Amino acid sequence: LEVEPKARIVGLDRDPAAVAAADERLAPVADRVLFVRATFSRIREQLDALGIDRVDGVVADLGVSSPQIDDAERGMSFRREGPLDMRMNPEEGETALELIDRLSDDELADVIFQYGEERRSRRIARSIKRALADNELRTTLDLRRATVRAVGPARIGGVDPATRTFQALRIAVNRELDELEALLAVLPDVVAEGGVAAIISFHSLEDRLVKRAFHAPGWKQLTKKPVLASDEESAQNPRARSAKLRAARRVTEEQEASR
Repeated sequence: LEVEPKARIVGLDRDPAAVAAADERLAPVADRVLFVRATFSRIREQLDALGIDRVDGVVADLGVSSPQIDDAERGMSFRREGPLDMRMNPEEGETALELIDRLSDDELADVIFQYGEERRSRRIARSIKRALADNELRTTLDLRRATVRAVGPARIGGVDPATRTFQALRIAVNRELDELEALLAVLPDVVAEGGVAAIISFHSLEDRLVKRAFHAPGWKQLTKKPVLASDEESAQNPRARSAKLRAARRVTEEQEASR
């Protein structure tokens, strides 16, 4: 926005707190920025409402934000005690606790295995459901304790034993992979020819979906391998270590045929 005076940005976020923070931060250029409370799978719908046919670029930053992780009341992290919520939009949808209550042992295990890539999902699911039945599952630390009871306190490669379970439940609560697949499906109808789509993912499930989408006809990959954070950036922001950026340019059929 500072470099290009004619640039106009439309921002989508389902978290009302994120929209408010962005509005405040970009107040000096408010005439060229519009923030909408919506999931990014609804980008086509939102652009239509604004009378915008195509855009020159799309940047999607997947996953949770640091403000969401650091706010104990959001229930995203086991490092702080808070309610078992995990919703990116705290005003709609079921909480993590409600999801756990609704799913059977096997269904919960499938969620933990599929979205957390956790091999010990059966044991973890049984332990979580047992804690729920015993009225010992109310907070994030309760969930971590239930997970540790199932698999032990040992860290694998420096990763806390509850990490994969929390990731899986958060993804399920927010339907994150469904949202990403919907965004990727509509991108060809949103990005103008010659425009660029850039997506930052934070785990292998997301990255595989993005990689496959950018291999499809109509896209020219700008990043054969994902771009990772530099050592300097990772030192300043340790959460950037898991970030992977992939980008692709929208091309015509003629350009595609000549590649």
